[in-house]
Amino acid sequence: MIRAPLSVRLLSLFALFALLAWAPSARADKLRDIVDVVGARDNQLVGYGIVTGLNGTGDDLTAPFATQSLRALLRRLGVQVDSKSMRLKNIAAVIVTANIPPFFRNGSKLDVTVSSIGNAKSLRGGVLVQTPLRGADRKTYAVAQGPILLGGFSASGGGSSVQDGVTTTARIPNGALVEREIPTVFAAGGKLVLALKSPDFSTAQRITLALEKDLGKGTARALDGGAIEVSAPKALAEKPVELMARLSELEVDPAVFARVVINERTGTVVAGGDVRLSPVAIAQGGITISVQETHSVSQPGVLSGGQTKEVKNAEVKAEEAKPAAALTYLGAATTLADVAQALSTFGVSPRELASILQALKAAGALRAEVIVQ
Repeated sequence: MIRAPLSVRLLSLFALFALLAWAPSARADKLRDIVDVVGARDNQLVGYGIVTGLNGTGDDLTAPFATQSLRALLRRLGVQVDSKSMRLKNIAAVIVTANIPPFFRNGSKLDVTVSSIGNAKSLRGGVLVQTPLRGADRKTYAVAQGPILLGGFSASGGGSSVQDGVTTTARIPNGALVEREIPTVFAAGGKLVLALKSPDFSTAQRITLALEKDLGKGTARALDGGAIEVSAPKALAEKPVELMARLSELEVDPAVFARVVINERTGTVVAGGDVRLSPVAIAQGGITISVQETHSVSQPGVLSGGQTKEVKNAEVKAEEAKPAAALTYLGAATTLADVAQALSTFGVSPRELASILQALKAAGALRAEVIVQ
């Protein structure tokens, strides 16, 4: 397989950035993708249960809570068992978690996540026994049960083992039934509050103007950069569902943040579309130092009385990379395409580009927030 040189690949990458920046902007976002309705929210559920049917990969006697749970379960089923005669290994104590969305009714189904809390090696092939799921108020809102699905696997033998993924966490799609509804109140007195998923004063103001344009003057008021209060017009005052269905289709152009995200572990650099660059001069280069060790043997003469010794020799080389130009001047760049075009002249690697961007920010030439991960 023939690969293009690094500089050519980087120039192609910058060309792609420039093409994306010059491309016509997409249509505005739907309001439902920008905001959440205060009051219409998910709720977390948690429960403690037992997974049975494991092939010798469950908890052992060093996990006492598994033994206690099994005894309690069998007693509820009318079976009396001596704890000394119990052999675990085929069961595992687990924590079961789920999120119940708003407006879910009795009989609705939820996806649940099952995770081991003992020393079980794998939950493959297991079945979750009926487990109540409780909310923060300690009331039971759903009951989970069923065979679990495991994404990873593990195998061992002869002192060797292989594992892919996690074998102590699994899922049960539609594994829980809602037994108690959670009341959801999102509109009271003809008013509701919209919460921005990414709070910003400019976006909040744009949403307020869009709402007033659609519903009428004075129907929307920005409480702060993260919330907008909406007062329904008379025709929709008693119809909150129709009101939200109408508002969800409104199109709003959210504010764009000037940010550059740098992941130094992977060498990834992502720049937002509002990045600006002031006039600046840049010199970029690097020094490579290599140390090479060689070993030789010092052999004394036959009658000298000396000893044979190993001698280490080290050779140090330093090489400084010479850039195409000692100092490069970059003019003002007002768009992401201009920034990509300017930085592509260096032909550097992504990691070197990350260093240049951080230096530009420190010099005050890069008009963007730099986030290093």
